[in-house]
Amino acid sequence: MPFTPDPAEPGRSALTLPDPDPSTPGSAAIQAPATIRPTLAGLFLGFLSVGICGFGGVLPWARRMIVDQRRWLTGAEFTDLLSLCQFLPGPNVINVAVALGARFHGPIGSVAGIAGLLAAPMAIVLALASVYDRFAEVPVVADAFAGLAAAASALVLSMALKISAPLRVRPTSILVWLATLAAIALFRWPLPAVLAVMAPVSILLAHRSGRMRP
Repeated sequence: MPFTPDPAEPGRSALTLPDPDPSTPGSAAIQAPATIRPTLAGLFLGFLSVGICGFGGVLPWARRMIVDQRRWLTGAEFTDLLSLCQFLPGPNVINVAVALGARFHGPIGSVAGIAGLLAAPMAIVLALASVYDRFAEVPVVADAFAGLAAAASALVLSMALKISAPLRVRPTSILVWLATLAAIALFRWPLPAVLAVMAPVSILLAHRSGRMRP
């Protein structure tokens, strides 16, 4: 085993230990896994918490639960999954629950994710609908809903910044992001037409940039 001098104390030597081999037993304790495989109960309870907390927009809470709290996916994996779900018909968060549940436990995992996601909101909305029908014209209630709308917009914006973080190191992805934003927000072009054009372009550019990497 080689010895190297310790620059802090002349005349002394320190051991230079080799890097641990990931294939050797015990090395898994040194390197923690990047993601955790959820159980069926974990899928149900995780999406149940999303449904309870997701007032004004569920996707920010879904990303926080999946990536930050439970570590089922990395940030880049969630961005890829959400990109696919946005291209498919139906609510994005429902598609995320279906795809994520199927990834870990097949069809029964999808059922667990959807059941957890929809159980609490259905009960809460049915209870609040009767209350809102009576007090919708009260000024205080109207002001409260206006404040909730502003907070919901901030949540959606923060989620957009988080899911775009893995794309900041790819110049082609930034160009596609800017072009799509301009087409929808500035020029008001139809969303299906923009997706039909930008999705193949984005896939082609990502494929070409991946081939050019060393």
